[in-house]
Parts: sequence; structure tokens; C-alpha cells
Amino acid sequence: MRSASKLGLSFTLLCVLAITSACNQDTRSKSDSQGGLPILSFGHAEVAVEFAIDPATQAKGLMYRNSLPENQGMLFVFDRPKQMSFWMRNTHIPLDIGYFTADGILREIYPLYPHDETSRRSIRSDLLFALEVNQGWYKKYGVKPGDKFDPSDFID
Repeated sequence: MRSASKLGLSFTLLCVLAITSACNQDTRSKSDSQGGLPILSFGHAEVAVEFAIDPATQAKGLMYRNSLPENQGMLFVFDRPKQMSFWMRNTHIPLDIGYFTADGILREIYPLYPHDETSRRSIRSDLLFALEVNQGWYKKYGVKPGDKFDPSDFID
């Protein structure tokens, strides 16, 4: 069981590296204003994303930052579907979090408040991605549950 978990994590990390590489090649013109970050597209809205794929980066998330550009966020990519839970320890900026299934469909959105250590647990347990953005971003850009990004857009 443990080796299967390691294999799944290795596969996920390889996929994310391929995603990051493809994003940097295919979306360079779209991402110049966000420092070359890959662009996650919902069709009618786009956000530049930093990836959080390893446990240390996922644990730190957006902690200790004083600001986040308007159309930028952090995409957390996990090794297997699960129920998610996030809190805001040492996080100074108000955020919204969206939880997504493996097919890139947005299932849940929650507001997160600075320094609130109450866990914001998802309802669903089949989630693979979480996207943190500035609070109000989802509403401002009309991104709602049922909207999706295509994870295969990032794979060569």
C-alpha cells in the first residue's frame, strides 16, 4: 500500500512538472504580466498560478505574504483525491479557496480570513486541486461551481 502511494505521488509530481513546463512554453505571451507564471483558464476568466505540489510548499501556502496580485493565485495539487481542509495561520491577506475534482471542475468555494485558524473543510471527499485567490476573485470574474479548467491543457 505504501509503495502504491509513493508511486502515485511520483506520478503526480511528474505530471505537475510537465504541466509547469508546458505552461511556461505555451502561455508565455499570456503570462508576462504575472512574471511568467502558468495561466489557468476557465474560458471566461484566467488566473496566473504558482504550484504547491510538495508537502512543504503546501504547508506554507501563501503564509507571510502581505499582498497577492489581482489575477494570481496558488494551485495546490494533491497526489490522490481526498476531503480537503485549509486554515489561515500566518496568512495576512483575505482569500477565497476553490476545491476541484480531478477533472478540473470547481465544486466548492469558501472565503478564508486572515489569521483564522479554523479549518475550512470541504464537503466532498473526491477533490484533487485547491485554488487560493484573493477574496472576491471568483465572484468578480464569474467563476462558480460547475466551471472548469482542463488539466490536460498543461500536459505535453
